[in-house]
Amino acid sequence: MHLIPSKMPETCDNYDDHERLNEADQRVRDLNDQFRQTFIGGQILLTRGFQALPVEVANRAIQAIQTFDDFTEDNDPYGTREFGSVEIDGQAVWFKIDAYDRNLEYGSPDPSDPEVTTRIMTVLLPEEY
Repeated sequence: MHLIPSKMPETCDNYDDHERLNEADQRVRDLNDQFRQTFIGGQILLTRGFQALPVEVANRAIQAIQTFDDFTEDNDPYGTREFGSVEIDGQAVWFKIDAYDRNLEYGSPDPSDPEVTTRIMTVLLPEEY
């Protein structure tokens, strides 16, 4: 496999400048943060691999996900905070937030509107991806 180097769009050059996000993306970011930190506003899916971890490791991983704030251009290129990785005792654990319609059939028509969106956070091990 050959990887082609890419440059981030200029809108991401200053990652901490939230003014570069449009209003809808800012709202999505805020809703994703709220959901990740509180688990309110969506559903959590724990994969089989994650469920097979020792209970203590799994509990610490969930706590680390809820307090995760190491978003960068590499793991969050769009600024919506929908993916992250934590490490507990050498075990990497990923989380991914997706926005679905209320019937969980399709992507949300407007992820910035919680009235038409159900957020699903998948917690998984990298090897399950």
